Amino acid sequence: MNPSTLLIIGVFVAVAILLIVITFVVMKKNRENSIQKEVEELDKEKNLIASTPVLSELSKVESIVKNDKMEEKYKRWQERFENIKVDKLTKIDDMLIDLDLSVSSKDYKNARMKMAKTELEIYKAKEAADRLMNDIKEITVSEEKYRGIIIKLKTKYRSLSKEFQDHKLDYDEIAPVIDLQFENIEKRFLDFESIMEKNEYNEVVHIVKALDNMIDHMSVVIEEVPQLILLTKQLIPKRIEDIEDTYETMVNEGYPLDYLNIPYNMEESKKNITLIMDRIKVLNLEECMFELKTMLDYLDSLFNDFEKEKTSRKSYEDNVIDFSNKLDKVTKLVDDIYAQMDDIKNMYDLTADDLTALDEVKDELDGIISAYENLIQEVEEQKEPYSKQFKELERLTLLLQQLEENLDISLKSLGSMYDDELRAHEQLDEIQIVLKQCKIRIRSYKLPIITNNYFVELAEANEAILEIIKELEKKPIEIKVLNTRVDTARDLVLKLFNTTNEMIRTAQLAEMAIVYGNRYRYDKEEVHQGLKRAEMLFYKGNYKGSLETGINTLELVEPGIHERLLEVMGKKASS
Repeated sequence: MNPSTLLIIGVFVAVAILLIVITFVVMKKNRENSIQKEVEELDKEKNLIASTPVLSELSKVESIVKNDKMEEKYKRWQERFENIKVDKLTKIDDMLIDLDLSVSSKDYKNARMKMAKTELEIYKAKEAADRLMNDIKEITVSEEKYRGIIIKLKTKYRSLSKEFQDHKLDYDEIAPVIDLQFENIEKRFLDFESIMEKNEYNEVVHIVKALDNMIDHMSVVIEEVPQLILLTKQLIPKRIEDIEDTYETMVNEGYPLDYLNIPYNMEESKKNITLIMDRIKVLNLEECMFELKTMLDYLDSLFNDFEKEKTSRKSYEDNVIDFSNKLDKVTKLVDDIYAQMDDIKNMYDLTADDLTALDEVKDELDGIISAYENLIQEVEEQKEPYSKQFKELERLTLLLQQLEENLDISLKSLGSMYDDELRAHEQLDEIQIVLKQCKIRIRSYKLPIITNNYFVELAEANEAILEIIKELEKKPIEIKVLNTRVDTARDLVLKLFNTTNEMIRTAQLAEMAIVYGNRYRYDKEEVHQGLKRAEMLFYKGNYKGSLETGINTLELVEPGIHERLLEVMGKKASS
């Protein structure tokens, strides 16, 4: 390593050491300054405690000491102040001096501990001084504070008194009691003046609190008593009277209202009004308004119950006749079905589900009839209110509607069987007519040969018709099997009908082609041979082959002959 490099490293090391030393010195200085500031703050707090204006407040108390109690308090406060000044503050001074010595000697560890102890003692001294000041001020500011409160209470009192005097008639028999209470409040105001004159501040707070409570209570009395009088003397008694009259009228008209227990509840309401009125007379209004309003709500609800019963009765009477008629109609229909059940079972092959559905309808109907009979009996005996009876009627109406829907499903099933039977008879007639037409038509056109396949189709059609007849003659009829037989026979007869028409039409065209081609027969050998083959096929019953051979032969001499033959055939058919 060369000398210049060593020099640079040495400079860096020296600078680093210098910075460390400077940093250490600065940190130490800052810590000393911080501790010194904290000590100064503690000293300021001690001085603030010492400067508490306790003496000036005590001098105020000295001027108003007029009885033994106040003098005793005054002495105790002096002793407490001397204790703070002589004992606590002196001790704090000594602790601060000791703390300064520790800081000066740079014994920071002990200084921190002493600082914490000093701070605790200052806190205790401050608390003691603050409590003393508060206790003294409780007396020194009492007159001003309570005078202000009394002025506000008197203002409120006069406002209440004026309100009472302006509407005294509204308070009825309670007015003398309220007058007496106002007199008691006046006496309390006089008691306040007497106590303030004697500087008996210990009693002032009780007088002020009592006045505040009495005036608050009186504000409630002035506000609520007229309403309470109105409720207890007029509104509620009138409601009770109306309810009793309405109850008696409705009972005479046949309304079962025992469930409302009106006579007992009205007597209890009258007793409650008397008890509440007794409480009002002594101005004990707690819960009175709530109880009376609750009672009024109950009485109003009775009118709603009366209206509900009237509406329910009208609805019941309007609907019960319709229900009865509908029930009779359904009952008659079900009875008719069961009266014919043996015949129906003999006629149709009913499934277990069909019979179960009908039995369920019958059971449900019996239940509805029984419930309806009970309902009618209860109405006649006036056992239950109409509101309950109408609900029961609505329930039965819904059940009957559901039963009718189930019955409709069962009847549709039976009706469908009957309709299928009628339709089978009608279609049998139609099929037989078509079959007859096929036979007439095949005979009317004297074909040289009728092919075997035609007779097979004819036999199948006849056999299918016989199967329909057999099913119709069965008892009970199996509707599903019958419908299958009808569909099969119809398809076979229609197939025969198409075969007949196609055979006749083909034979006609083949014969027409041969007759038409005779004009060329002796002119061309090819035509003669072709027609000869066509004739041979025709008499063998191969009408389709005959037609094709004849057409192909004529095409040699008259192209397009096929279309002209069809046109001629169409004209003959239309004529």
